[in-house]
Amino acid sequence: MSRDRLAALRVRPSHSMTFTEHVRSMFKYSQAQRQGQQQTHELSTLNTPPAANGQSSSAVPAFLEEISSIQGGIDQLHRNVATIEALHLRVADTIDDGTSRASQELDKIKSETRSLTTSLKDRIKKLETVPAGTDAKIRQNQVALLRSKFLEAIQNYQRVEQDFRKRSKQRVERQLKIVKPDATAEEVNAVIEGGGDQIFTDALTVSTRYGESRAAYRDVQQRQQDLRKMEETLAELAQLFNDMSILVQQQDDTINMIETEAKDVEANTKQGLQHTFQAVIHARRYRKARWICFAILLIVCAVIAIVLGVKFGTK
Repeated sequence: MSRDRLAALRVRPSHSMTFTEHVRSMFKYSQAQRQGQQQTHELSTLNTPPAANGQSSSAVPAFLEEISSIQGGIDQLHRNVATIEALHLRVADTIDDGTSRASQELDKIKSETRSLTTSLKDRIKKLETVPAGTDAKIRQNQVALLRSKFLEAIQNYQRVEQDFRKRSKQRVERQLKIVKPDATAEEVNAVIEGGGDQIFTDALTVSTRYGESRAAYRDVQQRQQDLRKMEETLAELAQLFNDMSILVQQQDDTINMIETEAKDVEANTKQGLQHTFQAVIHARRYRKARWICFAILLIVCAVIAIVLGVKFGTK
């Protein structure tokens, strides 16, 4: 159910203003629809407290501003992920000092991205709890659309990290083969998992290319650190994705509940109209029967009067 809604909502505007204008047009359409209803319920509107009427309309600009701001944050997340991907390529293609500098830049941008994703998650979650007033369905649909775009950005980030993890493991294997060409699959896995120091120590003692082997060992140590950080990032992204998926399910439940309530209201309204129509019919029949009875009574009275008149007239 949630996947179907998520797929249906994946409409990607070209920039944040386009997205905001789309949301704004939805609100204008909703307000135009309500104008006709409000004209037929003037007495009810007059009896409604002013604060309740003004709450929804005054909250719309703030809601749109927050939607636009979050969309800008998602765009920034995409840019950060693109930077991370570029730094991954630099780390993969450099060694020693170059790798160290690229790794420092990578750590910095990942830290910023971690804070950004946490902030976006909290802000989207907060929108779920904001009273939606008369625009409940529109707001929930727009928040769901925004959330799906955030999930797409998270999935893209996961893909970038998984690709780099794969390349890093391949790099570790190549570096190990420099030191020990006959390394087994078990030894390769041991080094990838962060161990294998003894393998390098033994290999370095018998290697005829000590300098090259030593450089390979340092590079493997760097890759091991990168892999550990990468696993932490992937775990965080997986948890974040799960949290947002739970929100998707909760939103689906809310939408389903609103749809059910709307159908119930519609059914009750139809039933009420039907009862009213039947009551009108019964009232008309009652009035008609009453007039018929009155007419019959008049006729009976007239007949009696005529009979009495004839009877007494003949005497």
